[in-house]
Amino acid sequence: MPERGKRLAPTDPTSYDPARLRRGVRRYGCNGRRCLLVVSHAANFVQTVAKCDTKLRVKRFVAVVLLALPVLGRAAEVPKVRVEPFVGGTEFPVYVTHDGTKRLFIVEQRGRIRLVVDGKLQAEPYLDIRDRVRFGGECGLLCVTFHPGFAKNGRFFVNYTSAKGGGLHTRISEFRVDPKARQASADTERILLTFKQPWANHNGGQILFGPDGKLYIGTGDGGLAGDPLNSGQSLNTLLGKILRIDVDGEQPYAVPADNPFVGRSEARPEIWCYGMRNPWRFCFDPVTKLMYCADVGQDLWEEIDIIEKGKNYGWNIMEGNHEYKDGRPMTGLVPPIKEYGHNVGLSITGGHVYRGQKIPALTGYYIYGDYDSGRVWGLKYEAGRVTTDVKLLTAASISSFGEDNEGEIYLCNHYGHAVLKLVAGR
Repeated sequence: MPERGKRLAPTDPTSYDPARLRRGVRRYGCNGRRCLLVVSHAANFVQTVAKCDTKLRVKRFVAVVLLALPVLGRAAEVPKVRVEPFVGGTEFPVYVTHDGTKRLFIVEQRGRIRLVVDGKLQAEPYLDIRDRVRFGGECGLLCVTFHPGFAKNGRFFVNYTSAKGGGLHTRISEFRVDPKARQASADTERILLTFKQPWANHNGGQILFGPDGKLYIGTGDGGLAGDPLNSGQSLNTLLGKILRIDVDGEQPYAVPADNPFVGRSEARPEIWCYGMRNPWRFCFDPVTKLMYCADVGQDLWEEIDIIEKGKNYGWNIMEGNHEYKDGRPMTGLVPPIKEYGHNVGLSITGGHVYRGQKIPALTGYYIYGDYDSGRVWGLKYEAGRVTTDVKLLTAASISSFGEDNEGEIYLCNHYGHAVLKLVAGR
């Protein structure tokens, strides 16, 4: 879950504020002796100071503007989008997805999955497992994903926290249902994987099938603050990782032979990558196949990573691009492709790369937001770098994004108990 109530850090004048940086010409002042023009572009400030006297003031100002024009010409045009109500009447929505058809499924944190058919929220829940879900804070039913062959096998999977059987833990479970049914039985649950949660926060929560047909699982570092158990950097725990398992092989699951730590006695073979703090939503771009992951920060920085096999994403040595704990080497760590400071937002929520048809200007943008500030941005990652990063709008408490089978994007308004849809701006 995204994290609430994190301390607001003092504004860092060097941090990247997209709204501020996009304004172009920031300030021009002239008192007869000095003219100052500040131009901003991307993450850098370009400052040009022109000294002038009264007679040359206009000439010098024009010269400075001409020097700045190439920078201004590269500024990205912001796609015009807005949100409109989709459905209300949900209870703490935390995820939206589809089963390969036009049906949509909304995950309610308390422990239900709601079904939307033809734009209408069904009165009866698709699945109700409130009797086994530990709900509150960052705990609850956090995600659902449908097997790539769901239309034939009726298999779907959930990630939730539970205290049943003693102690707080995460469960990854499978359920089965008639693919066309509007309700699934909680009695069909088969638990695939269970691991303890030492504290009630930083549970991660995402599960998603990749293009390779394997199930990817996001786990937080176990909670409290600062990763006191060093989970992110320890390969002998499932906490603070992205996991990858095969649900079509052995029971309860198989470990793919090409997982990076298979055969290492000191490492859990399910691990795909490590060094995560609290990965809150990842996705695969259906075109490029890249895996984007938003990792919630500690005191100062939120980040977005491109996830690759076997890589170390730095927590708790690094927070964002910055050293978190003194004295530990930062070599071999993968920096984020994007970070922002806590003067901009406090808890990142990852989204999706837009590949729908209804907002052409948004094609290829990775959409992400911030739970606390409600800001929504879009960035483009091309040729190994971020080429565009723009603020799109401000919404409410964005606990998650989701998409339908046509690639259109939805936002979960957590405290508004509603789901919004991203549409083209007027």
